[in-house]
Order: sequence, then C-alpha cells, then structure tokens
Amino acid sequence: MELLTNGIFMSFIGYLILMVIIGFVFCKQNKSLNDYLLGGRGLGSWVTAISAQASDMSGWLLMGLPGAIYLGGMGDAWVAIGLGLGTLFNWLLIAPRLRTYTERTNALTLSSFFADRFRDPTGMLRAVSSIIILIFFSIYAASGLVACGKLFESMFGFNYQVAVLTGTFVILAYTLLGGYLAVCWTDLIQGMLMMIAIVVVPLIATANAGSGIISDGIQAVINAGAQKNLSLLPNATNGLTIMAIISCAVWGLGYFGQPHILSRFMSIKDVKLLPRSITIAMIWVVISLAGAVAIAFVAMPLFPNLGKAEAETIFIKMIMIYFNPWIGGIMLAAIMAAIMSTIDSQLLVSTSALTEDFYRRVIRRQASVKESVWISRGFVVLISVLAMFIALWPNDTIFNIVKFAWGGFGAAFGPVVIMALYSRKTTWFSALAGMITGTVVMLVWYMLGLNKYMYEILPGFVANFIVMFVINMISAQKNNDIIEQFEDVKNNSSMLKK
Repeated sequence: MELLTNGIFMSFIGYLILMVIIGFVFCKQNKSLNDYLLGGRGLGSWVTAISAQASDMSGWLLMGLPGAIYLGGMGDAWVAIGLGLGTLFNWLLIAPRLRTYTERTNALTLSSFFADRFRDPTGMLRAVSSIIILIFFSIYAASGLVACGKLFESMFGFNYQVAVLTGTFVILAYTLLGGYLAVCWTDLIQGMLMMIAIVVVPLIATANAGSGIISDGIQAVINAGAQKNLSLLPNATNGLTIMAIISCAVWGLGYFGQPHILSRFMSIKDVKLLPRSITIAMIWVVISLAGAVAIAFVAMPLFPNLGKAEAETIFIKMIMIYFNPWIGGIMLAAIMAAIMSTIDSQLLVSTSALTEDFYRRVIRRQASVKESVWISRGFVVLISVLAMFIALWPNDTIFNIVKFAWGGFGAAFGPVVIMALYSRKTTWFSALAGMITGTVVMLVWYMLGLNKYMYEILPGFVANFIVMFVINMISAQKNNDIIEQFEDVKNNSSMLKK
C-alpha cells in the first residue's frame, strides 16, 4: 500500500495532538483519587452516554467486525444485533442500581463494589476480581494495539512493531496526564468522530462505485460460491445454523460484566440523567453497528478476494481510494479514535483495581491522595507495557482477541453484577464461587476448542449463574444490615423517581 500524502498525515497527526492537549487541560482537575478514577461522579448525560459506547466499541468496530463479516458472511451480523440488545438491557437494568449502590458503598471500582456490597470478610472477592481484570484487560488492550499497529503500518508504511510502539506512546500520554475526565471527554469527541466516519465511508464508497457495480459484484460473489453468504437467516444452502446465530447473538451477555463500561454508570452525576443518556447511547450504537455491517457488505464486491490478513483493513482501503487526503486523514483518525477510546478506559480501570484494591488495601493503607494518583499512573505504564508486548507478536485477528477478552469478563462478572443488584439472597461466598466457576468454564471451553460450536461466553455465563443460584438456595444471605441496604438501594434507584 502506497504511503499517504501530506494532507492525510497532517490531519491525522493534528488529531493526535488535540487528544494530548485535552490530557493537559484536565491534568489540574484531579484533586482526589475519586476525581482521577471516576471524575468525582459528576459527568453529564452526553459525556456518560458517548463515553460508555466509545469505550465499548474499540478498533474492532471499524476493523475487526467488518473483517469478520467480510470473511464469514452476513450471518456474523448477528453479533451486531446481540450487542445492540445487550447495550439496551445494560443501560436499563444495570445502570440505575449500580450508580446508586456504588455511591452508597463508596466503591470506586467494580472489585471494591463486590467486596463492599457483600461485605466479604476474607478479601478474596476483591483479590480474585482484580486478577481477572488485569488478565483480560491486558489481552483486551493488546487487541487495540494490534489494530493500532495495522493502522500505522497501512497509513505510513511503518514497520508493524514500530507502529505498535508509537500508538502505545500516544495513548499513554493523555491517559497519564488527565485521568478519568480526560478519558471521558476525549471519548466524547472520538465517539462522535467514529459515528460520522462509519456512516460516511460506506455511503461515499457506494456512491463512487455505483449501485449497478455493487449489484453486479454481489451477484458475482454469489455465483462464484464464495463463503460470503448474504443471508441473516439459517437455511440449508448458506450453512448458517441456529447454533451459529446463538453463538453470535450471545455477545450481548458480555455487557453486564465489562468494567470499563460499568464504570461510566458509576460516574454519572445523577440517576435521573440516565433516561437521556440511554436515548443518546442507543442512537449512537444502532447507527455505529449498522455502519460496521454496511462496510463489510459494500466491501464484498469492491474487494472480493482479500485474505484473512487484509480483511480487517477494508475500512482503510475505502478511505484511501474514495477520499481526498485532508478528509481521508480525518476519517482515518476515526480508527485511532476507536482504538484510543477503549484502551484508555481499560488502562484506567485496570490501574484503578491495582491502586484501590491492591496497593491501598495490602501495601499502604495510609497512602495519601497524591501518592495514590502517582502509583495509579505507574500502574498505567506497567499494564501498557504488558499489553504492548502481547501486541508486538499477535497470533490472531483483532476480532478474535476481543472476542476472547469480552467473553472472559462476561462469564466472570456478568451474573455476579446482576445478582448483586437484584438478589437479596446472594452472599460473598456464592459470588466468589460463581465468579471462579464462570471463568474456569469459559477458559476450559475455549481451550478444548468447543468455541467453534458455541461462543465460550454462554457456557461460562450459565455456569456462573447456576452455581450462585444453588449456593443461595442452600445458604442464603442472613446479614440484616446487608439486606436492609439492598432494599434501600432498590427503592431509591429508579430513573423516574422524583
């Protein structure tokens, strides 16, 4: 791929500089650990909504998902449908109670919420959940750096390893400086840029290619018998089965256990702002997921013979072919925006767990606010380096790396979050047993290769729920203080409460 012109280079670099400047702006606003990790629980509707969705839809939205649909056919678009439904139920069921409960327990992280909600006397809930967060976020963040490497390699002709190092430096710069507020405000800008790009690029590509060319190309693909079927429904000829549809749709279950998304619910200023946030978030996610599917659909006839390595660059190819350099640079910046908006959130959540749930609980309980903020920044560097080393030598696609990490969080935390918010019977022991069971089942399912039949999140999620339900039936919660707090939160977490 030829090197891009000066116009694209200047537009792209200008965008990256803007993101770092935002980090400087918010650097002075971190007066407490609460400010650095949750923005002082003072975010408004727009920032909460767009930040939550932008941190959710990483580089896989513009590269991984279109590439997977391009290779596997439109049946993989059920991933988008499942994610859309998961987003809606996450906002409706989880956001109000989680916001109320975490403020009531003064929890800054998901790990500390589990420990404080169930009043775990052993510290095991906090420790195990922190370890799970570190493992899966290192893998998750690595997927973004892989996308970053592919982007810089395609755009500027960088060596892939140099590209990964460059992307890591840029993301580190403004995350270290600004903390949670910088992450959320850059996510707002990046989220809007992502949505514009994902709508405009396939439309311009279609307009330039012509509807007749698109129709002819699609028919040629069908006639050639390529493995890019265009049906969303199962039938005998396209090889799409009910099991395959379920395996794609259950991606939506992952939302209930994603710490970087749940932290946005914890930081909104008031529960009564959530209805507006839900509307904004759902409009954004529907448009963005539809755009990702459209990119794959248009790319099938435009680039009919791409291999696995090139499939995840179809969005980049469209921009380079159909846009002038200056506009193209902005559109390509949207990919970097998608990557950055997720990795920065993952870094902050990971280091929050290390600082709040390990350093301040195990090493230095009396650590000052200033010391804690600097230790948190040190952990940002540590996790970034770990993710970078994983990304330097990737052995899978962006989509599959995200799929594994997403499934890990969904299986480990999803049922525990739901039971913490909706079950008065759940104890710290049942939550811990369910969390460990869900994680182990998910990993064993994956390692045995059973994920080719069913996405590993489903067996892990179900096993987690079953274990908690059985233990709750045998030994339900008996602590009256915990039960009273649960009832109080339930009665005061309605979005419509005056």
